[in-house]
Amino acid sequence: MAAEVQTVNNISLVSKEGDSFEVSEDVAQMSELVKSLMEDNDTEEETAEIPLRNVKATVLQKVIEFCQHHGEEPMTEIEKPLRSQKMADVVQEWYANYVDVEQVVLFELILAANYMDIKPLLDLACATVASMIKDKTPEEIRTRFNITNDFSPEEEAKVREENKWCEEA
Repeated sequence: MAAEVQTVNNISLVSKEGDSFEVSEDVAQMSELVKSLMEDNDTEEETAEIPLRNVKATVLQKVIEFCQHHGEEPMTEIEKPLRSQKMADVVQEWYANYVDVEQVVLFELILAANYMDIKPLLDLACATVASMIKDKTPEEIRTRFNITNDFSPEEEAKVREENKWCEEA
């Protein structure tokens, strides 16, 4: 009795720089964008090539790492509002470590997850940013994200007065 052999198609994801990353179809289809491009480009080739012109190679590698791990160990759903500023209290340890990256990389992951339409990655990265601002004052948030305050002291006082109810909640 011969065993059935199931063929696994590979997909080549091509970064902005033209670097190719070969992944399984399951991994590639975590991206709704890639999934729809695969359906539109229904060829008989062994390896389909999907260009991702908005995603840098270094970021695409991180995205693929996330998708591969998510296939093996799905991430627990992130409760909203966040119950903690520590991501390790919100998701499994691997995912908390995954987003423990430089701020610029985190924002590039958000852009890539949004562009590629990978909801679990977008949720994780956005929750990480939310955890960074949780229980922080506007001044602390400006400092953390290098945001210039373009309000005059009078304008800021007016906005604070108009929105005093927010701080009382």
